[in-house]
Parts: sequence; structure tokens; C-alpha cells
Amino acid sequence: MGLSGRWLVAATMKKASLTGPPKGTVSPGDGNFVTMKKDTKLPLSGSGVVEIGKPLPSAMVVGGDLKPIDIGAPTGKVRIISVVPSVDTKTCEKQTHQLSEDNKGLDKQVEMITISRDLPFAQGRFAKEAKIKNVTFLSDYNMREFGEKNGLTIAPLGLLARAVIVTDKDNVVRYIQVVPELTALPDMQAAMKAAKELL
Repeated sequence: MGLSGRWLVAATMKKASLTGPPKGTVSPGDGNFVTMKKDTKLPLSGSGVVEIGKPLPSAMVVGGDLKPIDIGAPTGKVRIISVVPSVDTKTCEKQTHQLSEDNKGLDKQVEMITISRDLPFAQGRFAKEAKIKNVTFLSDYNMREFGEKNGLTIAPLGLLARAVIVTDKDNVVRYIQVVPELTALPDMQAAMKAAKELL
């Protein structure tokens, strides 16, 4: 399978048979780009890339208590990691609400995570105002390792690309969609289906 195929095709594991690639995705990392309103190309950058079939790269992020957390450390749970540029935009807000409210009870078995480069205080305010209690918010604002090690940094903006990642109980990446157009939503239902099939 070629390089593009590794990014576009959802891997199969013994308890998961994913139905195919997301509706639209781009490869993470240097040499690739996303668009803003379809007419502005924004290059992606990073020293590494997130890749299906490999462990999620070790990267330190910060929780609401400002303590560092290694997102690459296995937790023994299937995880849906929703990556947004900023919770203070309408598209990111909708993406986060979909993760929280449209998961059909999946949050009882799957860890729901939102990562952005917003300050943890802003993430906490957003969660409180939105009444979201079933999503863990993590920030890449400080060390910026998550974007760098996964190839998800939008270089000109210093923000994270819009993406959704599903990891299995061993923290191996089994599904990824990096949304080509920054103002568009990822296919959250496809990600949730992928996560459910890993249980």
C-alpha cells in the first residue's frame, strides 16, 4: 500500500473492521496543507506524523489543573481524540458538541478527548458554559508537542489542524481524519463507528 493509502484507509484489527476512508482527509506533516475557505492554502508542519497502525506519538499536553499529561501513554481504553484549532469558533464548538452529545452512549466505554491550543482556562470556561462534562479537555498551548509530533500544526497560524483520531486500548492509532478545509467538520459518526468496533 502506498503512502496515501496508509493515511486514507482505516486499519483492521482482530475486533475491528472499519468500513473505509473518511469522506475527506489529507496527510499530516510537512509538505501537506489544509485550506481556509477553500482559497487559502495553509501548510502543515511537524517533526513527526500520526500514522494508522502505529502508537500515538508521545507528547506532553496540559490538563485543566495545569499538570502535564503524556497523550501517548496507554490508558487501557479506546479513545476518540477530537482536535480543534480553537473552542472559541463556531465550527470547533459544533465539533465538540457532536463528540459530547451525539455519541449514543459511547462515552460510557470510550474516553472522549478534545485537544486545542487554547489556554486550559479558556477550555474550562467553554466546557462550563456548554455544560459538557463527558469530554476531557487537553491543551497543547505550552510545549506544543502534540501538534509537532503528529504533524498537525498549521504553520502560519500556530494552531492545530482540525482532525479526529481513534486509538485502541493499547493507544495504537486505528482511524484518522485530517479535515482538508479548516471551516468544515470531520465525520464524527465515522470516527464513533470506528471506536465502537474496537470495543
